[in-house]
Amino acid sequence: MAPADSGSIVLIGAGNMGGAMLSGWLRSGVAGSSVVVVDPRPSETMLDLIAKAGATHVTSAPEGMKAGVLFLAVKPQLMDVVLPPLKGLSGPETVVVSVAAGKTLAYLESHLGSGAMVRAMPNTPAMIGRGVTGAFANARVSGDQRERVHALLKVSGPVEWVATEADIDAVTAVSGSGPAYVFYLVECMAEAGRKAGLPADLAMRLARETVSGAGELLHQSPEDASRLRENVTSPGGTTAAALSVLMADDGMQPLFDRAIAAARERAEQLAN
Repeated sequence: MAPADSGSIVLIGAGNMGGAMLSGWLRSGVAGSSVVVVDPRPSETMLDLIAKAGATHVTSAPEGMKAGVLFLAVKPQLMDVVLPPLKGLSGPETVVVSVAAGKTLAYLESHLGSGAMVRAMPNTPAMIGRGVTGAFANARVSGDQRERVHALLKVSGPVEWVATEADIDAVTAVSGSGPAYVFYLVECMAEAGRKAGLPADLAMRLARETVSGAGELLHQSPEDASRLRENVTSPGGTTAAALSVLMADDGMQPLFDRAIAAARERAEQLAN
């Protein structure tokens, strides 16, 4: 199913993530006339996009309509205020999609009533069409609705469906928060380069381009990450020397184990 087959879409929130999704939908063939954007204060850029696409912008939930897809792209801390007025938009044929971290399906049902619902966790590279999204659908989501949601989510990158709602917390820890880990890796590499004697700006440029280039190679190559690493590593060479530190018993793996566990634990706390 193509995004253009998704029927009426009501997008709640036109911030960074909502705006990225809307842009992707329009590029993929969704008719602007089928989209209603609900946001009290969208940016001028978003208003311009909505106008040019022929979409409808309203500042509060429209009355007298039922959404085919009710897409919730608001921050978790705003959900208590945003959700109650939306109940009227959800009908028997509606599928609700939420990208709010930590907000469970039970929480959504407490505000919107029981129905077809999907929790999704995209990440910030979605804003350039290079994200990845983990998603979980409840038992009320039909096959057609799941295909419809998949088509809408994949405009920002691959979509991975998980077996249980609890898995979304792990997805949040790995990929949802993951871009920040990569950006921090760049910071660390640049700082280490500065300490090794390079000018700070040069060290940052080298680290930034190295990580983005390696990421693109990983994206384009069919080989596993471990094989790509081995391809760069000559026995007894400089890379091997660095990896002997990074892959030591107290190196990156246990550090990432603790980091992912901490992020998952926090995601679970936000759900309670």
